[in-house]
Amino acid sequence: MSAAPTAAPQEREGGVPGYPFGEFPPVPLFEMPDLSMLDSAMAGFSIKVRDKFPHIPGITVKPAHCDQGGQVETDDGTLRFYGDGRGDYTGPDGTVHNYGNGSGDFTLNGKTVHVYGNGRGDYTDGTITIQAYGKGKGDYTDGTATIQVYGGGKGDYTDGTITIHNYGNGSGDYTDGTITIHNYGDGTGDLTDAQGETQQLTVNPLVGVPDLGQFPAMGSLKPITSCGTRIIIEDSVMFDFNKDNLRPEAAPTITKLATVLNELKVSKAIISGHTDAIGSDDYNQDLSERRANAVVTALKAQSVTATLDARGYGETQPIAPNEIDGHDNPAGRQKNRRVEIFIPAGS
Repeated sequence: MSAAPTAAPQEREGGVPGYPFGEFPPVPLFEMPDLSMLDSAMAGFSIKVRDKFPHIPGITVKPAHCDQGGQVETDDGTLRFYGDGRGDYTGPDGTVHNYGNGSGDFTLNGKTVHVYGNGRGDYTDGTITIQAYGKGKGDYTDGTATIQVYGGGKGDYTDGTITIHNYGNGSGDYTDGTITIHNYGDGTGDLTDAQGETQQLTVNPLVGVPDLGQFPAMGSLKPITSCGTRIIIEDSVMFDFNKDNLRPEAAPTITKLATVLNELKVSKAIISGHTDAIGSDDYNQDLSERRANAVVTALKAQSVTATLDARGYGETQPIAPNEIDGHDNPAGRQKNRRVEIFIPAGS
């Protein structure tokens, strides 16, 4: 969470890093990648930044889009379809076929999208595959992690080490090969540690996994000009629950970020902190500023030559809903708790 909860978290060793004792991450949300890579003018640098990072869970690199005032738009969404009707678009890197009935195909640099016009669709880029089956169901795999959303609040996640099950009725399981947590959905649970000792827990029932959104009908695509590159880092990669000092485990990530900024000769970057909507506005604003400053300090300690500007936005710039239909959305809140590095175009 991003702010002090109503009851203090249980401060005990042996839980999931970055979470209060007895809690574990929700089944993650997944979404269609941003297909505005059609803009070859911006694709080059963003792709260079992305390719500098191996698969690091909790870090996403994507092109940035700005409004007319130059402010980075955080609700840049996923699939970008515009207009209606038939038509083909052929760009420098790919071709779009629009069949005029809500269906169509898209190919760009080895990425292929099929839209079937009834909420179903597929996407693949050779590594990531996403399948949406309609009615809230869908799958995601990237060769390392697999996410399955079954509808009705049910979903699973596994990456070969961590496995999360959410059974949609408040109950669920977590295991990472070291500890195992069972949440029974009735306010109770247990945690078994690496020594095989089991502790009883008092935990809230799990919130169900949100249904997967439908693919929009195929419209006429057009390229979008990027204003820079966003590196989005989930807060649990860097910080423990409700803390602003970097976790020791964050050191390799900081080193990698510093190396990328220096190797690509970035002259300016904006480091911004963001929270979810739990807690007061003032508390979240202060926490976001302190976390942004902590990342700036750590990067400067790694001899980053770029000018770094720390900013805090609190809960004002969510990238996913904190609630859905009036109900808590833990996976959305997890995405909102983040630090972003924005590298303006030309920096």
